[in-house]
Amino acid sequence: MSTATDRPRAGDEAAGSTALPGWVAAGITFLCSGAVLVMEIVGLRLIAPYVGVTVQTSTAIIGFALAAIALGAWTGGAVADRADPRRLLAPLMVAGGALIVAVLPLVRFTGAALSGADAGGVLLLAAVAVVVPAALLSAVPPMVVKLQLASLSETGSVVGKLSGIGTLGGIAATFATGFVLVAVLPSSVILVATGAVTALAGIAVAVLLRRVPGAGRLPAGLLVLAVAGGGLAAVAPTPCEEETAYHCARVVADPQRDSGRVLLLDTLRHSYVDLEDPTHLEFQYVRAVAAVTDAVFAEGEPLSALHVGGGGLTLPRYLAEVRPGTESLVIEVDPGVVAMDREQLGLETSEELRVRVADGRVGLAEEPGGQRDLVVGDAFGGLSVPWQLTTLEAARLIDRALTDDGVYAVNLIDHPPLSFVRAELATLREVFGHVLLLARAPALAGEDGGNLVAVASQRPLPAEEIAAALGERELEWQVAGGDELDRFVGDAGVLTDDFAPVDQLLTPYG
Repeated sequence: MSTATDRPRAGDEAAGSTALPGWVAAGITFLCSGAVLVMEIVGLRLIAPYVGVTVQTSTAIIGFALAAIALGAWTGGAVADRADPRRLLAPLMVAGGALIVAVLPLVRFTGAALSGADAGGVLLLAAVAVVVPAALLSAVPPMVVKLQLASLSETGSVVGKLSGIGTLGGIAATFATGFVLVAVLPSSVILVATGAVTALAGIAVAVLLRRVPGAGRLPAGLLVLAVAGGGLAAVAPTPCEEETAYHCARVVADPQRDSGRVLLLDTLRHSYVDLEDPTHLEFQYVRAVAAVTDAVFAEGEPLSALHVGGGGLTLPRYLAEVRPGTESLVIEVDPGVVAMDREQLGLETSEELRVRVADGRVGLAEEPGGQRDLVVGDAFGGLSVPWQLTTLEAARLIDRALTDDGVYAVNLIDHPPLSFVRAELATLREVFGHVLLLARAPALAGEDGGNLVAVASQRPLPAEEIAAALGERELEWQVAGGDELDRFVGDAGVLTDDFAPVDQLLTPYG
């Protein structure tokens, strides 16, 4: 004897007649879910030139993407219970695809108008980059589920299958974008292509459903939006000359010096190279490191040097010129930057000047012990700091690479209250017997920031000679050590692989 719960609900059979072909339902779900994940990954790269790459920017992008997915899924499911989803699928896909394309100019125009990397700017750019198109596309899968439900008895299998397909779409998009697309295509091309494919798929769905009353028609405004998004993308300002695997990079000429070139990575003037005179050191922190080599090593003495972070390779070229016979190995994580060095900054490698493309921490772990007279750290840039190079464990690897009398000189960038610099100095003092800090007086007083240079060694460091060398290079920098450095470091904690909140210590949003 049947009961009311055993009998099909009114409309179940009708619902079955509205189902999409299985492959179409799977394709729509796979595509829309994948497009959202492409946006999430590329969105971070899109906003990085304006606000840097920090844990906060990553958090903002991921958080807004998840919020958009939740909002879209919730709203899409609710609307699907009140309206025929067949009339909404195509418009949502076309609108979502068009807005993916429009994200590119919207972020670039908005980013160009920002005055700094404060919390408001990060949140605004992250929201612009993902929220609206991700919400629209996330509304599509629950509508597809609604169409495919022929009876309550198969709810679990239908929902589970389509949910799995959507997840597979996100996984495929994540791996394809992270491992392949960003390595071969600019972010702008990835976004435009993703938006175009999604919009075209929406048009194809509209054609497929053209016999459904109202489902085969697309509002003219959506087509206009798609065209307008592509047009804006073509004229949007871009801060990049070349988009590498890690940076938005460009080289600009120095109007005050015909042979001078500046390498800009994201928001930072990273390196200055004089194409005709490798002994010309424009940036003060580079001159400070050179002053350390003047004071610590005999004039003209060839060195074995390891450079963690390459940029424009200013210091390796300088050492090769003033200390003939110096052997330098540069570890640079970004192959695109190395290519720009060769093509635009006149880099010529040799047995005495080698470049290895690798992560700095990985390169340190593979470096033979006790062979380097000098290790130079120049991988920290603005708000984008590879935390794995700041820790106690990294400092031990650096110490292992040095000879007994070797010296580590690292460029640090921070702003008041200089929490990151204090923590990094505390970390270095756990490993090295002697540590100095070179900086301008306002920075030592905690009143200003910018570039500071830490020097560490197991042998006593000639503080007075370093101070004199700084003066000879026309630097109004001071040398802090002993009690003065004790007061500066204070109770700062040691950074470890287990706990290194570098982004928070940099306090970019204070």
